[in-house]
Amino acid sequence: MPVNAADRIRKTSVASVHIHYVAKVEKKGRTRADVDQVIHWLTGYSQSQLDALLAAKTDFEAFFAEAPAMNPNRFLITGLICGYRVEDIQDPFMRELRHLDKLVDEVSKGKAMEKVLRTPAA
Repeated sequence: MPVNAADRIRKTSVASVHIHYVAKVEKKGRTRADVDQVIHWLTGYSQSQLDALLAAKTDFEAFFAEAPAMNPNRFLITGLICGYRVEDIQDPFMRELRHLDKLVDEVSKGKAMEKVLRTPAA
């Protein structure tokens, strides 16, 4: 990916993309709560923290850099998203972004939340 595109993504507000994530999953019968749940799982943000970040138009770079608790199981997220194999992405920022994209994609495809959130079988 060209550096200027990666830089542009880093400075893009999470709020400007979040509305597209929500629209994508709603077309498939899922909800904003589902999108927010995967964000909470991935980053450790609470709902009130996420709402504040969206209202403040926080950019993706700060969003990931300041995340309270990136989920250690995020590395279980594999496969293709946007033409890239998630597990092969070298840039840590872009890998985190694609983790989020992949989770939202799985929600929109109707995957059970237990599978999306990589919940171990009891």
